[in-house]
Amino acid sequence: MVIASSSSSNISTSFNYNTRSKHTRFVQFPSTYTFRSCSNRSLTRLTISSCQHSSKSHHINDLDYEFQHDLPIPRWHKGSKVFVTLPFDTLDSQGKIKKLKVLTYSLKALSLAGVEGIVMEVYWGLVEKDLPLSYDWRGYLEIVALARHFGLKVRAALAFHELGVAGSSCWIPLPYWVRHAMLEEPDMAYSDRFGRKNKEYISLGCDVLPVLKGRSPIQAYSDFMRSFRDTFKEYLGITLNGVQVGMGPGGELRYPSCPSHKLASSWRTRELGDFQCYDKYMLASLNACAQNIGMHEWGNGGPLGTGNLMHNPEETKFFKSDGSWNTPYGRFFLEWYSGMLLLHGERLCMAAENIFLGTGVSISTKLAGMHWHYRTDSHPSELTAGYYNTSVRDGYLPIARMLGKYGVILCCNWFELLDSDEKDVYPHSSPEGLLRQILLAARACDLPLDGENSGGSFNERSLQQVLRMSKFYSEGLDELFFSFNFVRMGKTLFDRQNWACFTEFVQDISRVGNVQAKLNLGVQLSAPSTSTVKRTRTGMPYC
Repeated sequence: MVIASSSSSNISTSFNYNTRSKHTRFVQFPSTYTFRSCSNRSLTRLTISSCQHSSKSHHINDLDYEFQHDLPIPRWHKGSKVFVTLPFDTLDSQGKIKKLKVLTYSLKALSLAGVEGIVMEVYWGLVEKDLPLSYDWRGYLEIVALARHFGLKVRAALAFHELGVAGSSCWIPLPYWVRHAMLEEPDMAYSDRFGRKNKEYISLGCDVLPVLKGRSPIQAYSDFMRSFRDTFKEYLGITLNGVQVGMGPGGELRYPSCPSHKLASSWRTRELGDFQCYDKYMLASLNACAQNIGMHEWGNGGPLGTGNLMHNPEETKFFKSDGSWNTPYGRFFLEWYSGMLLLHGERLCMAAENIFLGTGVSISTKLAGMHWHYRTDSHPSELTAGYYNTSVRDGYLPIARMLGKYGVILCCNWFELLDSDEKDVYPHSSPEGLLRQILLAARACDLPLDGENSGGSFNERSLQQVLRMSKFYSEGLDELFFSFNFVRMGKTLFDRQNWACFTEFVQDISRVGNVQAKLNLGVQLSAPSTSTVKRTRTGMPYC
């Protein structure tokens, strides 16, 4: 039963990390599974004898999809856990599973490899597509039921942003009725100093204004979360044990200072970024703050002298070492700009806390990794994204404190990136330095952490870096609240060599937690033997 929550912002949700007992109610699933032991009893073969579904979109060619595994790896519940993010195109434009049989085999493979669960991105533009308050959860319900069938947990990442660009194969726009409202009121979209609009996410300047047919964006996000809670109530706290609340472009708490499709297509983008404060709602807030301190001239727009996107920071008036970022005006503007982002995050944290109170799910949100100019004094790519982090100010500690206030888990990516890979291309970049700073902020605020890779590379070296950074966060903690989201499931993951590397990684990252738990609890925790791990090596093609 879902417990009704109070609207008071003083209620604090306690963290719930206890492993619940397995749900015992069986569900009908539209497939028949047959397990046959081979004559030498060394392999277990999974064959799907039938896969029935009403939608033609689930039909695939009659190929040999038999998937052979050795005996399944024993699973245990101590230590760090690994989740795997589903592909972008798991659902089609109508919200239906595109390749049910392939998804079925993939989830079975993950379960046998010892993966704890999956991350399911839930797009606003698919669920509330055509009309406000008209929700279609059917495709996502099927995914959760399938995950439960294989004993996998599910984390739902509620995505209130646009995915991709129009015309691309993976384009999921904002709901039609939201885009229509943006046409009628262009200032609902973020705007830079050149008047260029970014429509990935509704401008936080109108968070509490009734711009969506009488509702504010925060109300629309809250209604979406309530519908999700009520629709999935039988799974909450059992199979569906986590909800990640999207708070900006790419699902990250940030401004769209650099378009997400650029970051996705080339993670080596080095843009300074543009301040997104030129829609009328943001300007009105800036002007009001400037008037409050008697500096009317500071409220007319963003900083001057920020240069072009690809400029060296030292060639700009605002971002150079002794630039205006560290003047009274610069500090005023950056405090307002980052403060608006923090306020947006707090509004959504408060809404999520009240909506999911008592359901047994954990709440999380994600930060972006704008590490391109981390070794400079002004950190321009972080400033334009809304993180007021410089050589003289910690911009992540206030965010960590805010998340801790509402019991929200911090998720951050780029765990696999190395400074050594960056220095020859761009010496001012430091993904390791930025990540360490955020991890220290999380530790200082006792924040549980979900790590994530950027998806830019897949090799043993990058996975070893993930292990190093997870140990950096976990070392010395009395209790371990760390898990890892691997981005993402697809052909690359199921390549034979990659799959062997990944299955070993799953066991290695689990041992990080087991060692810490053994030290703190004084008990011996059993783990699979190396020989058992090495025997499970056959992946499958994701088609």
